[in-house]
Amino acid sequence: MTTKKVALVTGGTRGIGLGIARSLARADYDLVICGVREVSAVTEAIAEIQNSGADVFYVQADVSDKTARHHLIAATRKHFGRLNLLINNAGIAPKPRADILDATEESFDEVIGINLRGPFFLTQEAAKWMIEQRRADAKYWGAIVNISSVSATVASTNRGDYCISKAGVAMATKLWAARLGEFDIPVYEVRPGIIKTDMTASVVGKYEKLLSEGAAIQPRWGTPEDVGRVVASLARGEFPYSTGSVFMVDGGMTVQRI
Repeated sequence: MTTKKVALVTGGTRGIGLGIARSLARADYDLVICGVREVSAVTEAIAEIQNSGADVFYVQADVSDKTARHHLIAATRKHFGRLNLLINNAGIAPKPRADILDATEESFDEVIGINLRGPFFLTQEAAKWMIEQRRADAKYWGAIVNISSVSATVASTNRGDYCISKAGVAMATKLWAARLGEFDIPVYEVRPGIIKTDMTASVVGKYEKLLSEGAAIQPRWGTPEDVGRVVASLARGEFPYSTGSVFMVDGGMTVQRI
């Protein structure tokens, strides 16, 4: 019996993360799902993923917390004994969205902690384990995928902290790709555009208007499944010579037009 590859998906019980988890389960991965909610609040989502045939292990952990990150990796080691794919997906929008003239340090620190500092240091710990696995087995395959946003390059002055966090994720992708190249561990970035999730639920009207006015070439909302399908293709190893690359899932939103 072939041992399945294992993926760790942060923020994997709803929104984009759930779309990614569904796609990876269908791609024959077993899964570690990380989230901040109690187990009782995620049982339905976990059961749905399991229905695709995956062994799903849920770990409650806040990626912005050093102790929680260590626990997440340790729990993955104990349950599966291996890790092939890290999906840094967990992220938040600022609460509330505020003009950068009025933004607070508290909001900035919270957003940066979860969206940038957390995934950077989770990658550090996961990468060390991946290197260990590579050295133990020449046939080992591992990869890292960072989920950022078009906000890495598109300015929104009412959520500057979010934009800065995603721009940081973009640079972190390049840094980790460069550092892990000698171990043949590719690192990719996926940049979603306007995706229909609970994060965008409070600004549906704004985005409906933007889409109707041609903000994206493909005039529709993106879905978590759109993102999941791209991540699954990376998980299948279909882009072996593309480390450091950015994969846009934005319906052409960032295509410059005149």
